[in-house]
Amino acid sequence: MDALGLGIVLYAVFVCSVTVHEAAHAWAAKRGGDPTAYLGGQVSLDPRPHMRREPFGMVIVPLLGVATAGWPFGWASSPYDPQWAHAHPRRAGWMSLAGPAANLLLVCAAGLGIEVGLLFGWFEPPDAVSFAAVTGAQGALARVAALAVSVLFSMNLLLFLLNMIPLPPLDGSTVLLLVLPEPWTERYQQLLRTPAFAWMSLLLVFGFFGQLFRPVFLFAVNLLYPFASYG
Repeated sequence: MDALGLGIVLYAVFVCSVTVHEAAHAWAAKRGGDPTAYLGGQVSLDPRPHMRREPFGMVIVPLLGVATAGWPFGWASSPYDPQWAHAHPRRAGWMSLAGPAANLLLVCAAGLGIEVGLLFGWFEPPDAVSFAAVTGAQGALARVAALAVSVLFSMNLLLFLLNMIPLPPLDGSTVLLLVLPEPWTERYQQLLRTPAFAWMSLLLVFGFFGQLFRPVFLFAVNLLYPFASYG
């Protein structure tokens, strides 16, 4: 597939994956007693409410990333009531966990799709794996399907792993509220609100995430092909 076709698939899967992630956050917050995101229309698998909230993060920057670097870098967010999160730290933790959990479910769904494709002969083990080549295929239509399910698998594994890192502003930092002893939550929430800590954390994550993602990606791919050994 040419660069334009690959870029379209990457951006489409990015939008789908981020929409599911943010909708899960919004749904969990509503279940926990905060209707802020629900009232803003974010409890939805329609990407438009999420795009309206973050047009730069979901439209402009990802498209520029695809056009210039071949990668849809971007972001999105679901609104929530900080006072609710402060008063109910455990509920805030579940809200944060819902987004990465939704991405993990999409990884499993993509993996199941690959296994079904292998079973029926639509897909085949690739000679070498990459972000966009978790599975292979013969024939034009089958190759497009293999590309789409490969990117869905890889991108959602990336989003799951990235957001489970327990550093702000990533979701994993708030997920820690589910396991922290109650006397520590107040001080920890104050730390999470420190902008300098968030910026230092982001620099740290960008420095080591590539080294973290590659072995996890290969482990996940090898689970799909138990008689192969990609690496």
